[in-house]
Amino acid sequence: MALEKMRNIGIMAHIDAGKTTTTERILFYTKKIHKIGEIDDGQATMDWMAQEQERGITIQSAATTTYWRDYQINIIDTPGHVDFTAEVERSLRVLDGAVAVICAVDGVQPQTETVWKQADEFKVPRLCFMNKMDRIGADFFGSMEDVATKFSIEPLALQIPIGEGSDFEGVIDLLDMKEIRWDAETDGEKFTKTDVAPERLDEAKKWREKLVDTVASSDDELAELYLEGKEITVEQLKAAIRKGTISRTFIPFVMGSARHNQGVQPLIDAIVDYLPSPTEVPPAEGIHIKKDKEEKVEVPCKESGMPSGLVFKIQYDKDMGSLCYVRMYSGKITAGTQVFNIGKKKRERVNRILRMHADKSEQMDSVSAGDIAVFIGLKLAQTGDTLGSEGFPVLLESVKFPEPVISVAIEPESLSERDKMNETLEILSKEDPTFTHHEDSETGQLIISGMGELHLDVLVTRMKDDFGVKARVGAPQVTYREAVTQEAEYTENFSRVLAGKENTAGLTVKVAPRNQGEGNSYECIAKHADVPDEIMQAIEHGFKSSLESGIQYGYPCTDTAITVTGIDYNELTSTPFAFEACAATAFDSACKKAAPQLLEPVMDVEISCPKEFVGDAMSQVTQRGGMIMGQDSKPSCELIHCEAPMAKMFGFSTNLRSVTQGRASFSMEFSHFQIKPDGLGNAW
Repeated sequence: MALEKMRNIGIMAHIDAGKTTTTERILFYTKKIHKIGEIDDGQATMDWMAQEQERGITIQSAATTTYWRDYQINIIDTPGHVDFTAEVERSLRVLDGAVAVICAVDGVQPQTETVWKQADEFKVPRLCFMNKMDRIGADFFGSMEDVATKFSIEPLALQIPIGEGSDFEGVIDLLDMKEIRWDAETDGEKFTKTDVAPERLDEAKKWREKLVDTVASSDDELAELYLEGKEITVEQLKAAIRKGTISRTFIPFVMGSARHNQGVQPLIDAIVDYLPSPTEVPPAEGIHIKKDKEEKVEVPCKESGMPSGLVFKIQYDKDMGSLCYVRMYSGKITAGTQVFNIGKKKRERVNRILRMHADKSEQMDSVSAGDIAVFIGLKLAQTGDTLGSEGFPVLLESVKFPEPVISVAIEPESLSERDKMNETLEILSKEDPTFTHHEDSETGQLIISGMGELHLDVLVTRMKDDFGVKARVGAPQVTYREAVTQEAEYTENFSRVLAGKENTAGLTVKVAPRNQGEGNSYECIAKHADVPDEIMQAIEHGFKSSLESGIQYGYPCTDTAITVTGIDYNELTSTPFAFEACAATAFDSACKKAAPQLLEPVMDVEISCPKEFVGDAMSQVTQRGGMIMGQDSKPSCELIHCEAPMAKMFGFSTNLRSVTQGRASFSMEFSHFQIKPDGLGNAW
C-alpha cells in the first residue's frame, strides 16, 4: 500500500477515559470485528490478556491493523495506568500521530498530563476525542478550555454538541454545516445528516467563523482569501487543517460517546484526513556507527532505502516464542531472510512475519518502510534494538525507561520450580524493561523490582497463571539509592602477588555530587599514551560496577560524578585485574570521605475526591510524611497534588477509601530521590 495511504496511530488517555472502548468501536465500524466487545463484560478485543479482562484495564499495548476509505490504519492501544508508563512511552516512540481521548466530565486528568508530555517529547501530532458526552456533567467547551490552558495549545473545534449530558443528541459538523445523529438500533453504524436547525444556526455560524479564523491565521493562502472575503471551500479548509495539525500549530477536537456508539465515524475520518502518513513526519534520526567515530544521520522513510527497523515491544507466546513488534523506518525485510541486529552485532533469521490483530494474526511475505509488523524467530532481540544490515549500520535511538522503585522478594515453592522461575523472569524482563530481577548478594534472596504495587502484582499473577510458576512472594520493599553529598579525592595503590606474579595498580579518583536527577557520570582526565585500552576499560568497569553495588548499604548510587585524575601504570607489573580491584577500593574510600547519604524515592501523588472529603484526604497524606503541593477545583471533584515518600505509601488506597466513603481515587508516579531523614533506621 502507498505510504501516503497509511496511518500509524496510538490512542492515549488517563485510565478509564475510554481508550479501549473507542478502539473497539473503530474496529467495529471499519468491519474488523463483527460484534462490539465491552470492557465491563471482559470481552474487549484489544484487552485480550486474562488479567486485562479481569481488572478491566489495559496492561499491554496491543497492536492491530484495520482499513477505512482505502487507508490502512495501524492502531496501538496503550495503557492509561501510571504503573505502565513504559508501555505508553515505547508506543509513542514509533507512532506518527495520536488520538488523545479526554473525558468530557473530568477534562484533563493526571495521567493525561503524563502521556501528553511524552507525546510532546516525541513531537507526535495529535487530535482530541472528547468522550462521554452523554454523561451527566459533560461540558465540551469547558473541557476543551481545560486542555487548552493546561497544555498551552490552540484548540480547534471541528464540531459542536447538540445538547450535553443526558440531552446529548448528536453533533453539528462545522465544516459541512450539518447535524449528525446516530441510530441506536444499528449500534450507531447508521447515522443521519440534516441541515442545521434554525435555533442552532447562529451558534454554529459563530463557531464556524472561529474555526476559519484559526485555520486562516496559520495558512497564508487561506488568510488572503479570508481577508478578501472570498469563499473558502471545505477541501481548502481540510488541507489547511491537515497542515496545521501535522505542524502542531493547533489541535482539532471531535466528540461523542464511544460507549453509546456516537461520534466514532467522524473520528476515523479525522484520523485519515488530519493525522500524518509516515512520509509526512520528520525522518527518524539514527547514529551511524563507523569504525572510528559515531555521527548522527537521518533515515528517510523510503521502501527503496536500506532496511532499518526498531523493535519497540516484545511479547511472549507459548506456541511461537518471542513476538517482536517492529516499526520499519526504511527499506524492506522479507520473511525467511537474515537480519543484522546492529547493537548486538549479530545476525538472526526472521522465520515469519505477521500482521497482528490483537491476539489473532495473518501471515505476510514482507514488511516495508512505514509499516508495523511482528517478527517471529528472533532469539536475541530486545526492546529498543535496531534491525537492519551490515551495509547500513545505523542505530535508531533506543527507548529510555524509568528506573524501578519498588521491590518484592520472591522464592520458588520447591527447588524443582527454581529453573522454571528463572526462565520466566528472563522472559518477563525481556518483555518489560521496567521489570528487573537480581539476587541479593547478602541474603541470597531473589528480588524483583517494578514501577508500582499494581505493576508487580500483575507480573506476579502472570508468572503464576500464564507460566504456571509456583512461588511465594514477600511484602513490597522500597528500592533506595545512595549518593555522596560532598567532594572528596583519594589515591589508592594496589599490590598483590598472585601465582608468583606481582600485580600493581595506582589510581587517584575524585567523587562529587551531581544535581538531582542527572544520574551518574564517569570521566578519565588522566591520559597516558602508554596505558593500553584493556587497562582503561578495566578501570571504567571497576568504577561502574562499584556504582551499582553502592557505598554503605549496597543500594545502587545515583547522581554521583567520578573523575579519574591520576593513573600509576607499570608496564611490567600492571594488569587489568589489578586496576579493576584498585578502582573498587579507591571508590569505596573516596565515597566514605564524601559524606554519603541514603536516598529514598519520592512519589508524585494526585488525589481526586469530592469537596467534603478534601480535609480527610489531605490529613492521610500529611500523616505519612507527605507534602501538599497544590489543589485544583474541577466541576465534579477536587484535585490534590502532593509529594510523599514511597516507603510510607503502602496500604494508602485502603485508608483513603475508608475516610472518603470509597469516593476518592489516586494515582502515583515516581518523581525523584531525596535524602532519607533517618538513615536506614526504619527502612524495613
